[in-house]
Amino acid sequence: MNFTNPLVYGIPCFLGLILVELTYSKTHNKKDLYKWKDLASSLTMGIGSVVLAPLIKTISAIIIFNYLYELCNPIIDGVRTNIMGWESFGYTWPVWLICQFLDDFTYYWFHRQNHMVRFLWAAHIVHHSSENFNLGTAVRNGWFTILYKPLFYMWLPVIGFPPEMVIVCLGIEALWQFQLHSTYVPKLGIIEKIFNTHTMHQVHHAKNLEYMDKNHGGFLNIFDKIFGTWKELDDDIDIAYGVTKPPNSYNPLIILTHEYKDIWNDMKKSSNLYDKFMYAFGPPGWSHDGSTLTIKQMREQAKKDKLNTTATSNV
Repeated sequence: MNFTNPLVYGIPCFLGLILVELTYSKTHNKKDLYKWKDLASSLTMGIGSVVLAPLIKTISAIIIFNYLYELCNPIIDGVRTNIMGWESFGYTWPVWLICQFLDDFTYYWFHRQNHMVRFLWAAHIVHHSSENFNLGTAVRNGWFTILYKPLFYMWLPVIGFPPEMVIVCLGIEALWQFQLHSTYVPKLGIIEKIFNTHTMHQVHHAKNLEYMDKNHGGFLNIFDKIFGTWKELDDDIDIAYGVTKPPNSYNPLIILTHEYKDIWNDMKKSSNLYDKFMYAFGPPGWSHDGSTLTIKQMREQAKKDKLNTTATSNV
């Protein structure tokens, strides 16, 4: 059975919604929501992703996903059967829901690892590099993420989900992720109990220490809550968007590659092979001499400083 990736229809809608939000912000009370150079950079990288994605996804979907699906789900006596013994999944609505749920689970770990492994962060930092949070930022995607993202999803065709179904679920996930990049949608009450919402994604894009590395979910927030990465937007915190080490440029090529350059420069700081490995594949901020800190270390240091301040004030 053949399906069309929902993003084929979503891309024109993306551009239209960006135009609507841009026009509304410039004619109402958020004239600084969009910066022209920043938007131009985001759109350039978004267009690049649109051009590159079909080439990479053709390889991942047709070759990798189909190969694994056929290998692990051979036809036996006229029935496609998984190597684990169950009948491979068909196109029924419960299977679609299960596939979307497992896609969301996979997206959580894919997204979380993009924040925990510096070499992956070097590709993902592109999306976080803007100090503006708007629908234009939603299309500010790193080009290199496309190269490894399919690897996280290979297990789905392996256990019996048709490759076309996986691709459609990936597209639906991307549609949901796009619309989350807006400050115009307030907290949504009971919806916030289950779904990843706009205010939760504002937290994810913030560089406030309280917010960093939180809310990695796609559709749902259940995995953030289970694995300890969920954080609600606090109205008392003045939110700041972007990253702690910004590219300081609107040049798309610099934005796309600056973190790789930083990794290379950091690897040269130590001759120890373990240190070199950690600079590339450890958490962002790791350093062999403590000159820079990971987010976990920064939080621990902030707690110590707070305790020391409290102890001093009580003397």
